[in-house]
Amino acid sequence: MVKVIATKEAPAAVGTYSQAISANGMLFVSGQLGLNPQTGAFAGEDFKSQAEQSLKNIGAILKSEGLTFANVVKVSVFLDNINDFAALNEVYAKYFVEPYPARSAVAVKSLPKGGLVEIEVIAAY
Repeated sequence: MVKVIATKEAPAAVGTYSQAISANGMLFVSGQLGLNPQTGAFAGEDFKSQAEQSLKNIGAILKSEGLTFANVVKVSVFLDNINDFAALNEVYAKYFVEPYPARSAVAVKSLPKGGLVEIEVIAAY
C-alpha cells in the first residue's frame, strides 16, 4: 500500500510531487531544499544555513511518521558547488551517527529556486 506523507512542519512541495511516500516498510523523502516551512524563504544565503534547514525539514518529515535519522538507510545530496562538500560533512555529522547510512553527493548545474543544496533520504520503518 502506498501512502502520501505531508506535514506542515516541512515546506510544501514546490512542484508536482509529494513530501514523502510510504511504501512496503520504507519512507521515500523527496529532496528538501533549505526552505523555512513557515516563510517559504531560504533559511540563509550561505551553504551551512541551507543544509541545516534541509536536514531539519527531513527530520520533521521523519518525525511525522514516528521515525528518526537513525532509520535512514540512504541519503542523496545535490550540491550547487562541490567545494561545499567539507561544509556538508560538518553539518551532516550533527544529524547522523555511526553506522552512517549509505550516501552519495554530487554537484549539479543548478537547483530549484537557486538553492545551494538539496537532500533526499530513504528510511526504513
